[in-house]
Amino acid sequence: MTMDCNIRRKAGVTILDLSGRLSLAEVVAESGVVLGDRIRKLTKKGEKKILLNLAEVTYVDSSGVGQLTGAYTTARNQGADLKLLNPTHQLQELLIITRLDKLFDIKYDEATAIKSFAEGAAAQA
Repeated sequence: MTMDCNIRRKAGVTILDLSGRLSLAEVVAESGVVLGDRIRKLTKKGEKKILLNLAEVTYVDSSGVGQLTGAYTTARNQGADLKLLNPTHQLQELLIITRLDKLFDIKYDEATAIKSFAEGAAAQA
């Protein structure tokens, strides 16, 4: 199963609903979503609040973790804020093992995640 990405907007936040496998096999086959490219395109369009909904991601390997990290770096370099929503248990474990749980702002409720973008902007002002 390839990675699919549905993009929607809610309350000024761009939400990428990801589903399928986030792995090297998907990238090599060029049928998968390359997150860094998606994030770059969104930020060039002015999207600065990006939420990756990972609830329907069925598998993540080290390349997938690399894609998430690359997406985060791309977002930050473009002046955008990127957060994770509903990572699966497997992905949560990978993020903890790699200590990337300290890098990513991880949320488990969409409304809370959306609200956190506004709170972060208020704290920076």
